[in-house]
Amino acid sequence: MKLSGVMPALVTPFDANNRVDFKAFEKHLANLRAAGVTGWVPLGSTGEYFSMSTEEREDVLKFVKDFAKEGEALIAGTNAPATREVIENTLRAKEIGYDTVLLATPFYTRPTQDELLAHYRAVLDAADVNLVMYNYPPKDGIEIGFELMDALADDPRVIAIKESSGVLQRAVDIHARYKGRIDLISGSDDIALDFMFWGADCWICGPANCMAEACVDLDRTFRSGDLAAARDKMTVLYRAMNILESGKFVQKIKYGCELQGTPVGTCRAPLGELTAQEKADFRAAIAPILN
Repeated sequence: MKLSGVMPALVTPFDANNRVDFKAFEKHLANLRAAGVTGWVPLGSTGEYFSMSTEEREDVLKFVKDFAKEGEALIAGTNAPATREVIENTLRAKEIGYDTVLLATPFYTRPTQDELLAHYRAVLDAADVNLVMYNYPPKDGIEIGFELMDALADDPRVIAIKESSGVLQRAVDIHARYKGRIDLISGSDDIALDFMFWGADCWICGPANCMAEACVDLDRTFRSGDLAAARDKMTVLYRAMNILESGKFVQKIKYGCELQGTPVGTCRAPLGELTAQEKADFRAAIAPILN
């Protein structure tokens, strides 16, 4: 399986009563499709899966699966703190119709590399799915090390790693060590163009929720070979991406959706509201992109 293009790490819309708002979700997905995204990644960290019940997670996976058209890639976030829960979530996603899952390291537990390797192997043994590993040490507290990746690199179902460390050297190393075995997926949005240069054909992108046309345009421009134009487009994107990475990521993404005309509600606690200054700063940064 080969992933390519811009795939939004989807927000989960909530209504005024804090329930999943599927009417807003449908409008949001239609807007993203019109912008040219290549697939869907529900229930990643941008989707606030950590705040959702098992039933809500299933409902979201079913909704996105039913919305998807043939040829649009589907990747389900099935993460949880315990291996048992991850296996249960992954088996449910498989039943719903997802053949690929996105798995960060189990949060809170901070497993060793040997424990993390055993965790991934247990999921692959229990469920016939493809695996996209998700490296995000600033949030998860540990890194997916190269010895672990060496151990999984020849498993044909371990297809990629979403690299969100923000460390460009990691992208270079992954390209050099695993080209043709484990694909590099861009997950460090403010250096997305650099990741493309180092072989990232796919960008699983939270900011695509609120700036999809610009993200897709950058991806297509790079693929066309016009590196100077791609650099100019990344320059326009950079300030907004950098502000997103500075904190309150999901809240700012959802505010960006409101600014572009597809409101998706606010975040669930413990994620709080943006301050007036935070809104003003992000509004100024995203204005040239939305215009």
